[in-house]
Amino acid sequence: MKPPRPRLLLPALLLAAVPAWAEPVNYAFDPVHSRVYWEVRHFGTSTQRGRFDAAPQGSITIDREAARGQVSLSVDTSSVSSGVPALDTMIRSANFLASAAHPQAYFVATQFKFDGARVTELRGEFTLRGVSAPLGLKAINFACRIDETLKREVCGGDFEGALVRSEFGSTFGLPFVDDRVRLLISVEGLRE
Repeated sequence: MKPPRPRLLLPALLLAAVPAWAEPVNYAFDPVHSRVYWEVRHFGTSTQRGRFDAAPQGSITIDREAARGQVSLSVDTSSVSSGVPALDTMIRSANFLASAAHPQAYFVATQFKFDGARVTELRGEFTLRGVSAPLGLKAINFACRIDETLKREVCGGDFEGALVRSEFGSTFGLPFVDDRVRLLISVEGLRE
């Protein structure tokens, strides 16, 4: 066997010395550690709170080097839970979520803001009751870690934003049930 020729070895050494370009990384939402919560003011006094019991489905792609990403999230609207069964039935009705006609709500974001490698804000489009409108979510916190049990990277955080329900055709009870609905989304994604 002949030894490698120096002229062929040099390009291989140069390529090995160049750092690999960062590539987008994909994460799938962990259903155990991901939830969507909501809050709305009731008659100007108390705040009604609840969540969607079914974990959101979706994924996130992050390209830290290019400071961009993409999120795709869907929520089962029929899984809404306030802790009061009669209220849950009302919220699922055509007056509010219209779950029978529109069983899923969606959030798709392609505009990311970063502070270094940390995601600070997501901007995209939220679809509810078949109507889409812009929605921004600010990161209350965001971090990544290596899960020693899974031997995989986990990234996640808490995000908050607000929607105006009348923009999606839900006007029942205005102004007694507030038009502004605060969303709190807690997600963790497992690197694929």
